[in-house]
Amino acid sequence: MPDPDLTGIDPSRHLLLAGPTASGKSALALAVARRQGGLIVNADALQIWSCWQVLTARPSVADEAAAPHALYGHVGPERSYSVGDWLREVEGLLDRRLIIVGGTGLYLTALTQGLALVPPVPAEIRAEGNARLALADGLAGMAAELDPATAARIDLRNPARVQRAWEVLRATGRGLSDWQAETPPPLIGPEDAQRILISADRDWLADRIAQRFHAMMDAGALAEARAMLPYWDPGRQWARAIGAPELVAHLHGETDLAGATEKAIIATRQYAKAQRHWFRGRMRDWKNWRISDKNTRID
Repeated sequence: MPDPDLTGIDPSRHLLLAGPTASGKSALALAVARRQGGLIVNADALQIWSCWQVLTARPSVADEAAAPHALYGHVGPERSYSVGDWLREVEGLLDRRLIIVGGTGLYLTALTQGLALVPPVPAEIRAEGNARLALADGLAGMAAELDPATAARIDLRNPARVQRAWEVLRATGRGLSDWQAETPPPLIGPEDAQRILISADRDWLADRIAQRFHAMMDAGALAEARAMLPYWDPGRQWARAIGAPELVAHLHGETDLAGATEKAIIATRQYAKAQRHWFRGRMRDWKNWRISDKNTRID
């Protein structure tokens, strides 16, 4: 990434940086921290895991020595971790200027819009929801059982959204929309922070993703996957690291390394597409920062 012009960034407020994977947001955060000061805080749900340093492109040892960082690699794979956990940890850091950077849209919207305090769904109801959804008419049947207010607010063609709403109603007796109506105020409101959304040309980003994944392989990503092979469970949160399932498939002898690498690159590009979809739908009021090899500017 070219040396960015930071004259448009207010050093007196928190800075929130969002963007798709491999778009250069971590480098931008480091540049801001070095010139203006501030604690760089991770907002990437994959970079919290202690078992993935290379595969999730966590800041290097040199980067962490150049500026203070928080909430990177601090959660062991034996634990579960939620957006509520992340918010509580961020709340404990608000006594200083924060530079919050990442691509997990749920973290960033919960931080800036508030998070509904929905009680956790018991495991037995989650299992019941999985079984219902697997039926031929599962999606339609679950959607038909939702309370009218929730059904009017969610995408009834989205299985994950419908199942989540169905499980909350089944577990609590209240619709998801009722819980969301009681959402507390955000930790960081619009007046408290500058919010920048990094965007990039898709072809440029696709090339960056491929180059970065090959660099990860050179830096030891396969060794990280091999170290976690005895504990591999695709249902665990840490196993969702982009590229991990493909590398594990190779280690199990299901594909060659070149094929696993190409599949991991494709998975990363698909992840970036999903991130852009979230940003467009949920973060339209963030300021756009257009980035490429040739220019870096705030629009």
